Formats: sequence, structure tokens, C-alpha cells
Amino acid sequence: MKLDHERLKMITSGSEKQRYILGIDGLSRSGKTTLVNQLRIMLNEEGSEYHIFHIDDHIVERKRRYETGFAEWQEYFHLQWDVEWLVTHFYQKLMEVEQITLPFYDGYTDTHENRTIQLPVEGLIIIEGVFLQRKEWKHFFDKVVYLDCPRTTRFNRESPETKQNITKFRNRYWKAEDYYINHYHPVEKADMVITS
Repeated sequence: MKLDHERLKMITSGSEKQRYILGIDGLSRSGKTTLVNQLRIMLNEEGSEYHIFHIDDHIVERKRRYETGFAEWQEYFHLQWDVEWLVTHFYQKLMEVEQITLPFYDGYTDTHENRTIQLPVEGLIIIEGVFLQRKEWKHFFDKVVYLDCPRTTRFNRESPETKQNITKFRNRYWKAEDYYINHYHPVEKADMVITS
């Protein structure tokens, strides 16, 4: 997915001369990181102030999201992140503070490391991740772009090794995605939809 400069400008429009929260929402392998990298290049060329957050950097440790007694899809949708903690310690602070300290997850060690991030006084804050339009988070965004991509296309983008565990996709990821689509209607509620 390669967008031209005009389309990229449409995505960031409205963000001039204020701290502006842009969400890049989409299901797994829909092209979110690719889009964010294109936005990064454009913003660097323009000399714009910005910071990018990846919501997957802030998931909880494995014991809080695996073998919890809940269905696998519920673990993924409801327990992958500490949703309420992020409301209080991340989303609510984005418009108020000059710097923010967050726990960053290390998948190899299953631990967190706190890092302090300096936020632009005036500029764009991009948050990229899945399920951004869930009810607890949606109202914090000034604009949400949703990447709409068929499941078959997204699954084909997985590595051959990952695709071998299709049971995990069926029980954990796809059921959670269906729940999100059916309960939150991200295509209809996003400010902008890009077919990827």
C-alpha cells in the first residue's frame, strides 16, 4: 500500500498548530505500520513535530492474557491491554502533559521497562493499533483512520510459520476481530477509511 502525498495530507489534515491525536486503526496485518511509516517520512520532510505510539508496545505480561479461564478471544480483546489503566495513565494525559512515562513491553523477557517520552507542545500524536475504536478509547481521538482489509489478504501476509497455527487464529484472533467489527462497527464510525 503506497499512498500519494495528497492522500497522506488528507490523513493529517486538521492537525495544524495544536496537539492533535490521530488514530490509525485496523486489524492485524492490515497495513497500519506501513501507513505510519509513510506518514513519518512525510512529516520529517515537512519538518513537522510529531510522536508515534504503537499500542502493542503496551500490552500486559503473558500470565494476564493467557490461560486466565476466559475464552481465548476474550483474553485477546479484553485482557491484552490494561484498558482502564491506559485511559488514566496514557490517553487522558496526552492533551495535558509535556512528557509521559509508560511501560514498554519486551516480548522476549515478558517484562516491562518504563520510558519517558517527550511530547510535542504543538504537533501530531499518532497512535497505531488494533481495536482503537473500543468505547473506552474512541473519544480521545481527534480523527481515526481505519484500514479495511479482507481477512484472507491479511492472513496471507503472515509468515509461513505463523500460518501453521490456524487454530489460534480461529479461537483467539478472528473471534475477537468479529466481536470488534460486529459491536463497534469500525468502518462506519471511522473518520476516514482506506482499503488496503
